[in-house]
Amino acid sequence: MSFNNAPLIMSLDIASQGSLAPSGPVRRRRLVSDPCLADRLPNSRFIGREAENHAPQALRKQLAATSSAQSRDDEVPQEQEPGIGENPASQQQDIEEPTTPTSPRTSSVLKSFVKSFIAINPRKPVSMTDLQPYQIMKAVDERDVTFLMEVRDKAFPLLLQTSGGETPLVHAIRVGHRDVAIVLLGAFSRWINRLEDQDISKAQVQSQLKTLRVGLKLAINEGLAHSQPDLIASFMQTLVMSEGDAWIWAQVSLIARALSGNADEKPVQTAGAAVRKFTTKELGKASIIATVEDYIANATADLLMMGAWSIVLQSVPAADGLPTYYFARDDRVYKAFVERLDKFHAEVVRRCPRRLRWQLQVLKDELQGRSTTFRKKIEMISLRLDNEDPGVV
Repeated sequence: MSFNNAPLIMSLDIASQGSLAPSGPVRRRRLVSDPCLADRLPNSRFIGREAENHAPQALRKQLAATSSAQSRDDEVPQEQEPGIGENPASQQQDIEEPTTPTSPRTSSVLKSFVKSFIAINPRKPVSMTDLQPYQIMKAVDERDVTFLMEVRDKAFPLLLQTSGGETPLVHAIRVGHRDVAIVLLGAFSRWINRLEDQDISKAQVQSQLKTLRVGLKLAINEGLAHSQPDLIASFMQTLVMSEGDAWIWAQVSLIARALSGNADEKPVQTAGAAVRKFTTKELGKASIIATVEDYIANATADLLMMGAWSIVLQSVPAADGLPTYYFARDDRVYKAFVERLDKFHAEVVRRCPRRLRWQLQVLKDELQGRSTTFRKKIEMISLRLDNEDPGVV
């Protein structure tokens, strides 16, 4: 009977050399954690554009390689059996010409290849009838500005619908996509400026204006007003149109009393203070209000014209009033004011007092033209109406 003493002899040998065998299993070295965030893949539109640009180049290279290989294969038979009375070099040129990358045949192949690629990956048209709010949110997440602009042109109300309790603008601001938020703000300003007069009083439009007002106020609070000069004006226009005409009529009555009062009254200063107080209440930040001085001047001019015309209506009841939804929308109030002043000129001259006629003429003369800003116009009107000549009264 024999025994295998090899392990015992090896252990004795190790002990004699002063090294002990490990008493337990060898511990592996711990792997260092090194997380890596994968970059977001581009959307299908970007991939399609890149494919359209690079596919023809890749196909040209492939055709060039194929044509050179075919020409090498055809060289041997052509040299062995040259045509009678023909130059082999010219015959070789005739063989290679149809397969060169710049030949008409190659161009047709390239066109057919690109068309087939586009047919395989077509750019799906946007169906606005089946579009859902979550698709708008997805476009915001993917920063698909082209899609959002198409929605703006074809189905603007979808940009105001909520999904998960948020509108697209609020969602873009919360996720930090400021570029998308700026695009949406531009779409909102465009919609406000193009809103038809007869649509403002509709219940659906009023609901959209209130929803839009919330988003615009959030954008202002997030600091987007510094990069978007029109944001404050759009917010104030939306606020006035959505709040109704109660505030406007209250200020018109106040300005009318100032215009018809004694010479110590300052109607321009009163109108400007009323607009500034309203703006301060809604915005709350002096730094933001400083960016909307042109809007304040525009609103001040409109209050002066509406106040003066309200006095005219007391003497000329047949005259048309100035719509409140024209308020602070560029020069709409001025155009309506001049139109009514010219239309009822005879009645105004016959029935209105001299001082009111002078005030109407000052407003008409100083507010005309587009070369001068509203702020400059208000300064000139203030010099005449707030510092009224006693001889005019």
